[in-house]
Amino acid sequence: HRNVIFRDDKEKASRMLPYSNFDSVNPEDLWDWMKAYEETTGGRVLAIPHNGNLSNGLMFDDVTFKKEKLDRTYAERRMRWEPIYEVTQMKGDGEAHPMLSPNDEFADYGTWDKGSFGMAKEDGMIEREYAREAYKRGLVYEEKLGVNPFKFGLVGSTDSHTGLATTREDNVFGKVSKFEPYLVDGKHNEERFTDKVTGRIPDPKGRDFTIRHVKTLASGLAAVWATENTREAIWDALKRKEVYASTGTRMSVRVFAGWNFTEEDVQRPDFADTGYRNGVPMGGDLYDAPAGKVPVLLVRALRDPDGANLDRVQIIKGWSDANGETHEKVYDVAVSDDREISADGRCKEPVGNTVDVKIAKYTNSIGDALLMGYWKDPDFDHPVLDGRPMM
Repeated sequence: HRNVIFRDDKEKASRMLPYSNFDSVNPEDLWDWMKAYEETTGGRVLAIPHNGNLSNGLMFDDVTFKKEKLDRTYAERRMRWEPIYEVTQMKGDGEAHPMLSPNDEFADYGTWDKGSFGMAKEDGMIEREYAREAYKRGLVYEEKLGVNPFKFGLVGSTDSHTGLATTREDNVFGKVSKFEPYLVDGKHNEERFTDKVTGRIPDPKGRDFTIRHVKTLASGLAAVWATENTREAIWDALKRKEVYASTGTRMSVRVFAGWNFTEEDVQRPDFADTGYRNGVPMGGDLYDAPAGKVPVLLVRALRDPDGANLDRVQIIKGWSDANGETHEKVYDVAVSDDREISADGRCKEPVGNTVDVKIAKYTNSIGDALLMGYWKDPDFDHPVLDGRPMM
């Protein structure tokens, strides 16, 4: 599934018939329709693919829908029409999987990995479903094709079909109307917890891949750094990938990358202005690595005013080596409560836990409301492409 987002108003959008699953299930056919829309109306449009954790390996496959190998044209078209991707929603989280990121203790959030709607998982599927793994594999494709087909920004959405898109656990209304909270003989409707999301259709090999509605998440949200609260400005931010995904909390996160930032820059009252003047924002490309320089990231994270304090800020670095093998490393760059970050870039001390499970409450007596990070890549090298250092 894709959500198609128009920059334009109804006058332009109404000039073409909507394109649906009844017309084709091949996303490349949707891209043809989107191209025709822009050429016909002079408008602008983009598509957002749904979280691929139930795609059974189709979302970031090594072949097209027609089983052809990915080529440069495909990579260019995919990034032209699908610059962002929904990485989290109520049917599980699609950023990372513990099998793919064994050194990341947070990789097992909202994991739905039993199967799709009509079949259980087979070997090799999970590797082609998660965004972090796609980022790393995209680097390998860029070496081969000259274009990265998986260089997308990230947003979250609820995928709820109720018109009540709440993302708080204490106020979630479920995926569809029959899962909304209501009482039957003084008790919560049982279907809200026991109904099958996957596993309704028997698996051809007889495997149980049932996931029930009780496992749905109150997630997620698309966060957008737009210049103003208009349709056009929000669309422009989506297109340039100046966005981030939240699993439901309304925290404020801002990241800039540059070659010459100082530690004082993250504290500046004109933090954003400094970031734009001397670097690039989230979703941007940082080019022309000066000799002897390494990339610097400035990060500010402010908690949701009505939410929990923050534990830490992490940078997850992915790269490919000369043999085409991919790797990742987790760095803690800011931690709460005056804890220490070790020489290996990790904080060994957990933040703690104030949750009272019996009453489903917590206190904000641990963690920090604001975290700021200054991070220089300690292992950066200077790849040279066509004689020009680049990142």
